[in-house]
Amino acid sequence: MDEIVRFNKESEEFYIPLSFRRKETFEQSSGVILAGDVGGTKTNLALIHFEENTLKTIKKESFKTNNWSSFLELMATFHAKNLPAIDSICLGVAGPVIDGKVTGTNFSWELDEKKIARELKVGRVSLINDMEANAYGLSVLEKKDLVEIKEGTWIRGNAAMISPGTGLGEVGLYWDGDYYHPFASEGGHCDFSLRTELDIRLWQFLQNKYGYVSWERVVSGPGIVNLYEFLLKDKNVTEPETLKKKLKEGDPAAISNCAKEGSFDICKETLELFTEYLATEAAQMALKFKALGGIFIGGGILPKIIDMVDSEIFLHHFLQSDKMKSLLDEIPVKIVLNDKSPLFGAAFCAARNLPKK
Repeated sequence: MDEIVRFNKESEEFYIPLSFRRKETFEQSSGVILAGDVGGTKTNLALIHFEENTLKTIKKESFKTNNWSSFLELMATFHAKNLPAIDSICLGVAGPVIDGKVTGTNFSWELDEKKIARELKVGRVSLINDMEANAYGLSVLEKKDLVEIKEGTWIRGNAAMISPGTGLGEVGLYWDGDYYHPFASEGGHCDFSLRTELDIRLWQFLQNKYGYVSWERVVSGPGIVNLYEFLLKDKNVTEPETLKKKLKEGDPAAISNCAKEGSFDICKETLELFTEYLATEAAQMALKFKALGGIFIGGGILPKIIDMVDSEIFLHHFLQSDKMKSLLDEIPVKIVLNDKSPLFGAAFCAARNLPKK
């Protein structure tokens, strides 16, 4: 493969300077690295040659996570004998990493840095939260990789990222005056907050279903299905049999496809409600982190439904605040279109552990 990516390349169009644990340059580092983006639905792996701040992909492959019992089992398939030895590994994993260990939030894998290093005979292994990898991946983006859903004044300051996917990922980026420092968060598992009578009815519906209602229950892929099922019940309407069958077969994209076709109003209303709640939680992150540097929306959902995201709905609900509307008005919000950025973010985190030439 000939895919080549450079780190922290300055551009007048878009430039997010990232610090990788006080390492801002990799010009003296080289070697072969394994980068991974490990999520509840799929795991993306890339074997990469790194030299002079540049990634050159040797092999890249995507796997359905639940088809494998463990990461090590998957690696036995991915890393064939004819591939070069690995010098450093970094995996961005969807779950809280504590002391080099993590259990997947929406999948059953247990990963341990020391065990992976021992089994794969690699001296440098690091596990980070998948949203940290997402944030580090901003360092390789260009203007074409972003769509602005809300304008704002670009001010160097803290930033944040929210990523609806199989779950809801959130990460903060602390600005030190020169560089951004990503830090992990599990904010997607905080309590869903209520504003309207509709929200109260939705909370009651989800509370009966799950017991505990977090933001992830509404702002995620499964959350879209939850919103759809709630609206069916709340409006007391019967869904089309063809749509019912597709959802039963495990095809949640049927809702967005239906919304695009305009064949069933509940599907369109579902995406509007999803957009409303995404805007609400994004605004709450913006206030908590004072994210004048911007809010970035990652994950695999928004790029697929971007033509159906109503920016006016997003703007209206993003700006709902008692005393901080003027602050929120300053903050730009951008959708990340490049689904490879989490993998590249993990790659540069692996590169920071490479020995100098």
